[in-house]
Amino acid sequence: MSLPQRWRDLNARMISAAVMIVVGIVLLWAGGMIFAAALWVIGGAMIWELARMLGGRVWAPGMGAVAGIALAVAWALPLWLALPGLVCVAGFGAWQLPTRRVLFGVYGASILLACHTAGLLRVDAGLAWILWVICVVVATDVAGYFAGRALGGPKFWPAISPKKTWSGTIAGWLAAAVMGLGFGIYLGVGAQLMLLSVLVSVTGQAGDIAESWIKRRAGVKDSSNLIPGHGGVLDRFDAMLGAVLLVGVLWLFGMLPGII
Repeated sequence: MSLPQRWRDLNARMISAAVMIVVGIVLLWAGGMIFAAALWVIGGAMIWELARMLGGRVWAPGMGAVAGIALAVAWALPLWLALPGLVCVAGFGAWQLPTRRVLFGVYGASILLACHTAGLLRVDAGLAWILWVICVVVATDVAGYFAGRALGGPKFWPAISPKKTWSGTIAGWLAAAVMGLGFGIYLGVGAQLMLLSVLVSVTGQAGDIAESWIKRRAGVKDSSNLIPGHGGVLDRFDAMLGAVLLVGVLWLFGMLPGII
């Protein structure tokens, strides 16, 4: 593979990434209802993409709208009611599909729960903690992208995600550990976040692989073409889903240092 071919998608990826970074910084800084509303839109878009991939094109727009509204309603509910409510919404969406209902229900519930958790993490835990999760996932992705293309080597799981290499995967773990150390020092919890950051990195990569598997099953390359160089919203935020869900579980059971 020649060098220009190897990096042929870099310009589009970098431009789209720059726009997303700027918008993301503004939304994160604003927090509150502004950040939450952005998550409702993102969650609705991901449900729309998922429904399209799994054979529900006719129902996909309606499912996306229902998902966004459900996230908005869940924001006003107590946690013990919001979480099962979102799972029920995913189940309702699965019932609309002619096939692959279990797959839609499980993955759809993961999308909705992750979006709701991200909003709670920003509001209740604070800006630094949601930034930690985002930075770990982004560092994993960036390190994996550049190391994988520069170093190459054996594929991580060619049957599911043919572009991922072991070199990129390990580089992602190392980048996550460094990011965890930096945030650990800033948050006053020292090196405790290093191991957790690697775990978050692993679950983020698992989220990426899970979406790749779904796309393989559906026979599509990207979840949509909404983001130039990145594919769809789900293609960009798949790793974030796995990472946020893990952090949400750790937070729920009091296993995040420095957060009650």
